[in-house]
Amino acid sequence: MNEKKPNSLIPMPQRATTVYSGGNAAAKESLNENQQEFQTREDVRQFLPDILGKVLARIWIDPEFHMQFSRDPVKTLAKNGVKLPENVTIEFQRENTERPRIVVYEQRPGSNFKLRILYLQLVMMAGR
Repeated sequence: MNEKKPNSLIPMPQRATTVYSGGNAAAKESLNENQQEFQTREDVRQFLPDILGKVLARIWIDPEFHMQFSRDPVKTLAKNGVKLPENVTIEFQRENTERPRIVVYEQRPGSNFKLRILYLQLVMMAGR
C-alpha cells in the first residue's frame, strides 16, 4: 500500500551500484553497448558525443579511469570497445576552471594541421 513513486521528470531504469576503491559509489556501466569501430568523420561527429558524455561522467567519479583517460584517451576508449579512425586524435584538457574538456581532432596524413571535429566540456549550472 505504501508504494514509492519516482519523482523524476525523466524515468530512469534502476541500475546496480558498485563501490570503487576510492570510496565513491557510482553506477558502473560500459561506455559502449557493443564493440564499435568508427569509419568516417561523420560517424565520429554523430555517435562519439554520447560516449564521451559517459566518459566525462565517469572521469568525475572514478579516479582510476580519470588517470587512464588523461594518459591515453584513444587507448582507453579502445579498451572499452570504441575504435576510432587512425586520423582521429583526442586531447584531454583541464581548463583553468578545473572542468574537464575533451577535444576530438582529425589530422590528414602528412599534415601538421589538425581540424577540430567536436569538443565536450563539463558545465555545471544551478537553477531555481
